[in-house]
Amino acid sequence: MGGLYLLDYGAGNVRSLANALNRLGYEFKWVEKPDDILAADKLIFPGVGAFGSAMELLASKNYAEPLKQYIKLGKPFMGICVGLQTLFHGSEENPNVPGLCVISGTVKLFNKTDKAVPHMGWNEVFYIKRIDGVNEDYLEDNHHGIKQGTVYYFVHSYAVPFTDELKEWTLATTQYGKEIFISVIQKDNILCTQFHPEKSGYAGLRILRSFLQGKGIVNNNVCESFIIKNPELLSRDRFTKRIIACLDVRTNDQGDLVVTKGDQYDVRECSDGSGISGQVRNLGKPIDLARRYFDEGADEITFLNITSFRNCPLTDLPMLKILKRTSETVFVPLTIGGGIRDVTDPDGKFHSALEVAGEYFRSGADKVSIGSDAVYAVEKYLANGKKLSGDTAIETIARAYGSQAVVISVDPKRVYVDSPVNAMGHHVIPTSYPGPKGETWCWYQCTVKGGREGRDIDVHQLVTACETMGAGEILLNCMDKDGTNSGYDLELIQDVKKAVKIPVIASSGAGREEHFEKVFAETNVEAALAAGIFHRREVPIQSVKNYLKERNILVRDMVPTL
Repeated sequence: MGGLYLLDYGAGNVRSLANALNRLGYEFKWVEKPDDILAADKLIFPGVGAFGSAMELLASKNYAEPLKQYIKLGKPFMGICVGLQTLFHGSEENPNVPGLCVISGTVKLFNKTDKAVPHMGWNEVFYIKRIDGVNEDYLEDNHHGIKQGTVYYFVHSYAVPFTDELKEWTLATTQYGKEIFISVIQKDNILCTQFHPEKSGYAGLRILRSFLQGKGIVNNNVCESFIIKNPELLSRDRFTKRIIACLDVRTNDQGDLVVTKGDQYDVRECSDGSGISGQVRNLGKPIDLARRYFDEGADEITFLNITSFRNCPLTDLPMLKILKRTSETVFVPLTIGGGIRDVTDPDGKFHSALEVAGEYFRSGADKVSIGSDAVYAVEKYLANGKKLSGDTAIETIARAYGSQAVVISVDPKRVYVDSPVNAMGHHVIPTSYPGPKGETWCWYQCTVKGGREGRDIDVHQLVTACETMGAGEILLNCMDKDGTNSGYDLELIQDVKKAVKIPVIASSGAGREEHFEKVFAETNVEAALAAGIFHRREVPIQSVKNYLKERNILVRDMVPTL
């Protein structure tokens, strides 16, 4: 018995944490029954998803009481994200569900007036508790590998506000907008992080290694040289802009899975100038490219599966294998899109979209991206008088795994009109780029089936409805800009940013470093995604980041190694 145990209560992506422990050379056991918790010498609780779901699953498996007993015994305990939040009395996320009640206080929803929620991306931590008279290297070594000024990956809508009453529990705080919350809890045998170390690159792996090696402050009461200070509210938080590498994955004519890239969604070469489509563009192997982008400093990696595997059983889907292999060596967030819908296996077995998403999460995905099915869901929502059905893929996945796990991928195209009255009731915007007949107004029509079919629904309708349904992020593509290298559609992005309070990823059109600067400066979008220019090494990721830093736009500095 004994040893290191990992508590998997059945929600979200714990494979990445398991892979991080394997990468660090540590063996571990899974908690499979309540007695395993008390048998552990060290225990990690990687909470993922909603507070209420986490507590209900802990109760259903009879884990809650042994977990509280384990902590009281003084054995090393590490909680991550919801694993931190469950130590408190309760959460505004699920007011009627009690927590473990180890720490007094309530987890609260972020204020949405000055920022996007969820808080999704890389942000700094600031010590409020430190040892007097030592340098930063010593502090990092003795604060569980957590380094002042380093950014870590957060993804949450609820947090514990810092208060004087919680000073003794607080090692570090983080500022988001004008709110300061507790990002690291440390007292006696307890270490908890609101961020995800297993998704924070090598900086995060250092924290896990330090905990496993037993370094860091163990007993606050025996260290009289602590300096404890209140965190300072900065004029500007240290939340960074994300640079995301996107890999469109499909089978080529030989049946191999390859990364490709389309020009306005056409992924085949036109080899002889005749207009006849040739071979599928092959820009590399998905796993190899994902690892390359991790090494080059990508803040996230998105896989968009653009091949239909309708005759393949769910558990044999090739993208599951790609995720499993990728998550073994890539320690930043992974998103998977394509095929997140109700499916039926060749033998007739039915799987709901929630089951499909669960398979992807267990294979290493942190978020799932829903495209065409989001459009169909919103059409039904609008036809039903804007009443939620509760059974859409968006709603069921968000309820089980949290809104931060659901991304809506939007594929719109411009429709020009000479006057708003001719837009058939759709949301129109004035444009500085006139249409073919000199039109100065346009609306953005949503498409399905990879852009092949337009629907009678506009982007404004789609994104606002999806936010209401529980989506946590918008991946905003643009068919008119795809593959052009002419820059992002700023008018579209600005309009969507005004319409929703959830984070938005700008996509389609990046061709130079200045396009990234322009989209961040003019739209305040949270992230920018690119594909072809990264695949072909025309614009390296680090060149983009260096260009942005020179213009005072905050980006993550990569920690190169362990």
